[in-house]
Amino acid sequence: IIKVVSEIHDPVTTTDELIPSGETSSYRSNPLGLAEFALSRKDPAYVGRAKEVQKAEKAREAGECMGEALPELRNIMHKIKETYDVSKENVGVGSTIFAVKPGDGSAREQAASCQKVLGGWANIANEYATKRYRSNLINWGMLPFIIDKGELPFENGDYIFIPEIQDAIKNKVSTIKAFVVNKDMKEFELKLDELTDDERQIILDGCLINYYRENK
Repeated sequence: IIKVVSEIHDPVTTTDELIPSGETSSYRSNPLGLAEFALSRKDPAYVGRAKEVQKAEKAREAGECMGEALPELRNIMHKIKETYDVSKENVGVGSTIFAVKPGDGSAREQAASCQKVLGGWANIANEYATKRYRSNLINWGMLPFIIDKGELPFENGDYIFIPEIQDAIKNKVSTIKAFVVNKDMKEFELKLDELTDDERQIILDGCLINYYRENK
């Protein structure tokens, strides 16, 4: 499950807008401190929204009730359970952003890593401005989803349920079934452009560091 916590419709979103330079320079060795500046120039509410979602995943990892950590998640889980067998044992919760064409500009990896520090699990975009930004998302274990141009099936604040995503990655599925979940479940399609075998394994392992730990 991912919650949309920012929606950006600018034609291009630069890495400097995703994580600003300048005032953040003193936080380069402090990932948690640096993450506080994520999207500060574009969407100041992003950090707070992402942290709220992250509470649920931290509770799940601790074996606690996700619904107590994030009460709005209870109705989402109940709706999904009408169709899928989901529980804290087989589903997790992260955040995502939508941007039309993110990642233009420098190759600074903090544009991706700060999202991951805040519990980000994916980006959804019409396209990615640079291969480097897309690679940085993958290296931090986030899914670089593509959605066709046009009216979005979701909006900021919506929850998206993506069933059997691990199997889809393992089986090299390029078109992913997803659902916007509120009072009902509205199906739509996300896409994953071609991923190398190594990239797929990095995502499955959670990040590039885990990949090296597991495979080297």
